[in-house]
Amino acid sequence: MKSPFLIAAFALLSLPTLAQKKPATPTQKPAASAISGAVLASGKKVYTQNCLTCHMADGGGVQNMNPPLSKTSYVLGDKNRLINILLNGMEDQDIDGESYQNVMPAHDFLTDQQIADVLTYVRNSFGNKASAVQAGEVKTARAAKKK
Repeated sequence: MKSPFLIAAFALLSLPTLAQKKPATPTQKPAASAISGAVLASGKKVYTQNCLTCHMADGGGVQNMNPPLSKTSYVLGDKNRLINILLNGMEDQDIDGESYQNVMPAHDFLTDQQIADVLTYVRNSFGNKASAVQAGEVKTARAAKKK
């Protein structure tokens, strides 16, 4: 005669599991506004090579010399203004009421995609959360600069 314990164990094993009873959930696609890891990685690489020396690894800048990139109106605001800073450089501009002495040189040697990636990285790093910059937006700004 079989043990009641073995019969109960066999009965439990033969029951469908909770996972089997749950309906399969469809795989969620990222939202259209989601920024890919590849774009952020590319942007970080450009930042490390071209921006880190002045704006620091944490995006904090250097007081009175190089502006911070965290939570400033220049970074989180108008994308076109930010694109033009990279294309044209900047000097003698107050940023959010603070004055910075160093001149930022133009980075127009970067490709449209590199500028888009680095600005997307900056706009989504250092505590920032803002929309991505597209290469087409950089291309448009670059073309307007040549006129």
